Amino acid sequence: MAASCARTLGKVGLSFLESSASRPSGTFSYLLRNVGAHGSRRAYGTGAAGVRSKLLSGVRAGGGRVLGCAFLLGGGLGLYQTVKLSVQQHLAEEERKVSRVTGGLKLILYQYKTCPFCSKVRAFLDYYGLPYEIVEVNPVMRQEIKWSTYRKVPILMVDDEVNEVKTSLILIACFCMSNIIRCYPEMKSVNDSGKEVTEYNNKYWLMLSEAETVAVYPQKEMQKEEMKWRQWADDWLVHLISPNVYRTTGEALASFDYIVREGKFGTFEGFFAKYVGAAAMFLISKRLKRRHNLQDDVRQDLYKAVNDWVAAIGKNRKFMGGDQPNLADLAVFGVLRVMEGLQAFDDMMANTKVKYWYRRMERHVWKCHSY
Repeated sequence: MAASCARTLGKVGLSFLESSASRPSGTFSYLLRNVGAHGSRRAYGTGAAGVRSKLLSGVRAGGGRVLGCAFLLGGGLGLYQTVKLSVQQHLAEEERKVSRVTGGLKLILYQYKTCPFCSKVRAFLDYYGLPYEIVEVNPVMRQEIKWSTYRKVPILMVDDEVNEVKTSLILIACFCMSNIIRCYPEMKSVNDSGKEVTEYNNKYWLMLSEAETVAVYPQKEMQKEEMKWRQWADDWLVHLISPNVYRTTGEALASFDYIVREGKFGTFEGFFAKYVGAAAMFLISKRLKRRHNLQDDVRQDLYKAVNDWVAAIGKNRKFMGGDQPNLADLAVFGVLRVMEGLQAFDDMMANTKVKYWYRRMERHVWKCHSY
């Protein structure tokens, strides 16, 4: 397994390094530059002298309206064919460019739409411009990952090889270094509930040389700050999501309705996932509320957490990473993004100071993903 993980993550790591140097240009700017020029030549630069003379004589004979319609129809068809050809050529060129950027890698992410750990991986891939496909896993039946012995998500498949690194943090860290698995040894222990859990040493620490550390973290405290808030996102922020998203039966049903729509499950599977899943998560959210000693109004814990995050960034920085997001920014953004489209997200945006940072992150990640 370690060798397989090293092999597959090594491929993606190489693609990640190459992607920052070469990204495709925007589709719409290309079309705006080229459609007019190609269209005018194709639609209006046709016709021989003999044809022209016959058409003119037809006009003199009283067929002006018919010929006018014919000209309009011919011009429209010519323009349509030109635009169609231009789009096809450009899409083919985009595919070639993306293939060069990613080294021809095929990435498939198996996920739950509202899983914060899956969302963190998506945020990372989006920010670094790595194209990938998503397979939405039915959260109740999990038929989509029945081939896996590790019945959890996220799972990343690289070139049809399965990479089952068992936390999103290790998956992200592995993109950012060359000697992968040996730096993150497994440590098994028993938690307070008597359940065996697997932890990973160094999971918040990027394995960088001294020169790389100076380049990535120009100020001495930046690396420790990034590690602190990445751990905060895992140890505290993620535990606020389920109690808020599944706070009431209505919110739980709305959340699973969203999951089922996104997953495009069959009628029976969708019905089962929505109602059984919503009921289960409603009960689990109450248990999580007690376990983490949340207030009766769990929204207040969420509001305080995101306001603490904004206060830590301060007024003089756009992101925790300064002018550019760092891994802490991506982690927090990924966790919060799972609530989009739900009541908890709207309440958070309306009652905290996180909106401006979140919108900056949204624009930044989308801009990078669009390259």
